[in-house]
Amino acid sequence: MAKAIFGHVGGPDPRLLAEVARLRRRVSELQSEVERLTAENQALLPETIGESLVDEIITLDTARPEHSAPALA
Repeated sequence: MAKAIFGHVGGPDPRLLAEVARLRRRVSELQSEVERLTAENQALLPETIGESLVDEIITLDTARPEHSAPALA
């Protein structure tokens, strides 16, 4: 039944496997970029910034491992 759903009788399509691998690499690159930009953003913030201004700054939850999950696990 599963083979019929995938539309083939043989093994996995090598083109599909290559595309999935490429997308996983790209997701990893983008996650690294988010981490780098978050660190850079934090370094640019003045240390004496007021509490009210900190509350107004938008941060990405994906930079926190407890809030993120692998996109293609």
